[in-house]
Amino acid sequence: MKGSAADMNARATRFADRPPIAFGTAWYPEHWPEERWEKDLAWMEKANFNTVRIAEFAWSTMEPREGEFDFEWLDRAIAAASRHGMMVVLGTPSAAPPAWMTQRYPDVLRVDEDGVRATHGGRRHFSFASERYRMFARRIAEKMAERYGDNPNVVGWQIDNEIGPPSFGPEAEERWHSFLEQRYGTIDTLNERWATEYWSQHYNNFGQIPLRATGQHNPGLLLDFKHFTTATWTDYVQNQLDAIRAHADPRQFVTTNTMFWNAGFDHYELHERLDLASWDNYIQDADPDWIANGANHDLVRGYKQRNFWLMETQAGRVDWVPINRALAPGQVREMGWQAVQHGADAILYWEFRAARNGQETYYGTVLGQDGTPAPIFNEIAKLGGELREAMPALADTEPVYRMAMLFDYDSRWALDLQRLHEDFDPIREFTDFYRPFRLGSQGVAVLPVDAELSAYPLVVAPALNVVTASDAERLEAYVRGGGHLVLGPRSGMKDDANALWPQRQPGPLEPLLGAQVEQFYALDQPVKLTGAFGAGEAAIWAEWLSPEAEDVEVLARYDDPAGWLDKKPAILSRPVGRGRITYVGAWLQPDMMRRLAEKLMADEGIGPILSTDSDDVEIGARSGAGKTVLIAINHGDEPQPLRSPVGAERIAGTVTNGALPAHGVAVFRVDRDMLSTSKGATH
Repeated sequence: MKGSAADMNARATRFADRPPIAFGTAWYPEHWPEERWEKDLAWMEKANFNTVRIAEFAWSTMEPREGEFDFEWLDRAIAAASRHGMMVVLGTPSAAPPAWMTQRYPDVLRVDEDGVRATHGGRRHFSFASERYRMFARRIAEKMAERYGDNPNVVGWQIDNEIGPPSFGPEAEERWHSFLEQRYGTIDTLNERWATEYWSQHYNNFGQIPLRATGQHNPGLLLDFKHFTTATWTDYVQNQLDAIRAHADPRQFVTTNTMFWNAGFDHYELHERLDLASWDNYIQDADPDWIANGANHDLVRGYKQRNFWLMETQAGRVDWVPINRALAPGQVREMGWQAVQHGADAILYWEFRAARNGQETYYGTVLGQDGTPAPIFNEIAKLGGELREAMPALADTEPVYRMAMLFDYDSRWALDLQRLHEDFDPIREFTDFYRPFRLGSQGVAVLPVDAELSAYPLVVAPALNVVTASDAERLEAYVRGGGHLVLGPRSGMKDDANALWPQRQPGPLEPLLGAQVEQFYALDQPVKLTGAFGAGEAAIWAEWLSPEAEDVEVLARYDDPAGWLDKKPAILSRPVGRGRITYVGAWLQPDMMRRLAEKLMADEGIGPILSTDSDDVEIGARSGAGKTVLIAINHGDEPQPLRSPVGAERIAGTVTNGALPAHGVAVFRVDRDMLSTSKGATH
């Protein structure tokens, strides 16, 4: 093996002589006459781009017939990009197999859950379980790595593109049965974990178990389907990763780009052997919920707990929602700065120029199909110029976090499979918790359950529905060591086979809490609560909590005359060791959730980096290498007051008469000491 993953600094690449922030676009030179390339690349320079991603959909151009490879055009494209100062990220083209393959080898095509095999003409129509397809994908990745692994202009690799759709064909079934046997060892263990006596589901061998993702199947089977897709996609990516690393300069990173809150697999597990995380951020309704969008940035950074690449984002609009309205003037720039604030070291726009034909010709682009700038060009170029000026300050810095939240894929899947209330969306619940904590702390790390938590005085797990015994041990150690753990409703109900724990919620955390959930209720109407931090309401979900230990404190009770919940505890807290555990048994409405968050943060000495007067203003900081950068963004339509930090040096954006303009940005270099006014300032 020529090279393997090594630690990356908080910058876009491992190449010391390359820009620390990548800014660029997806370029498809194969779509255009070669004599046009120089003009397009000149426009990229004018847009202040320094990076292009190429080749991720060019399989039929690189291998026009089976075993016949043509890379000379790609050689020239990379060389041309380099002449214009572009770093190059190469994409392996396995998201879109060529027609010669799917016609001659139809077994490589994906089979849906109803048994229908895909046809050629789209993308992602391959089977992730097909050995033949994996052979072809590895071969093209290896050919590319042999040719470009030493190319000094290639700084990284993207494997495939937006992986996700599973397959249900014969090879997938075979892998499914092998996966279950490896996971459980014996069929008796599986029967016991899944409780297959229910509805006479008992299995005599693994080959009897259907491969299903939906329907009225055993909850253990449906959750294990997600474990299976995780294992299969991880192995699929590893197949190409091994081929690349055998030939690539170890400074070249390898990643794969994922999507918005994607539920298809466990992203923590998939990214374990990749060098960095990257994702595609598209605003679906052109009216960004900046807090929810920021939460997804924080989640992506949590995959590797290091800075990430924004591998794709829209140049104005998308083309796949009911009304494809363009982002308002200034919003493309502000969302770019938000990505940087949350830990992006790269921003790439999809796509550079509108294709002459194809399924996505109506997407927003930097250039129109005529090769001249689209209206968004100047805004993107402005952002690029600002990033270029700010690069020395941003290099080797990471987001500053004051607290953490836990996001768990097993819990998300288990809740999605059995919501019990049509509105119990685990992503919405997560962001409803995240919102006031982000506003109040201005820095929230999103982490897996098995992450090291000792640096964070406050850790919030909004819906930790699935808890294993080892999870409980780690969380107990965190609390006893001085941390404050906050659990949300439906926590500790299931194990990792999606079975109920024998004890009531929060399952293996019940002894630590010194209380249990007596009963839970899906709500068709809001219920009132009163507590030490005021009165409010809960909706969607409420739990009747029952203290058991004498030192359990009741922070809020329900006010539900003639109802099951009247006067019952809704929020409990207990000191344990040097720390504390709190259980929030209801989905609180925003005003009460905010007051609770403010109390919890105040109890732990967590405050904002820079106070603001409006929730439209987002504040965040990056720090490292002896530097601290504060980024202020006004996501609103009106100017908002902004008190510039004392002694700050403004390095980008504007503040006019003490106000941040509508959709405006201001970036300051500040003294690290301003972060020490609150506990939990870590990166």
